[in-house]
Amino acid sequence: MIFVVTSVIYLASFLLMKRMAKSRFSALDGGLVDAGTDLNMSSGMAEHIKDIILLLAIVQCAGLVWNYFWLALLLIPARAAFMLWRSVLAPYIFAPAPPEADEKKQKKQERRMNRGGQR
Repeated sequence: MIFVVTSVIYLASFLLMKRMAKSRFSALDGGLVDAGTDLNMSSGMAEHIKDIILLLAIVQCAGLVWNYFWLALLLIPARAAFMLWRSVLAPYIFAPAPPEADEKKQKKQERRMNRGGQR
């Protein structure tokens, strides 16, 4: 069972990487439209996919020694949740409130805006 699950994830990962790296050409003149993604970039989706493939290889090899090593596959959604928290949720939740302008400064700015529009 573990072999089937990891093999499906392998196949999906390799197909996704193949699709990311594929060049696209114009149908009209055959010119290059998109050169594809560089799979050796240090940051980006390809790096995460390579990490998944590496984890799958380790799980498959270690799964020969201990049957419960497949639980290490739970690291994939755990890392995805951590990245979602770090990149999206935490900055949104813990962002400092924008400073409120004093009423005096706000009225002065409104007067300037009104004068600027009348010229």
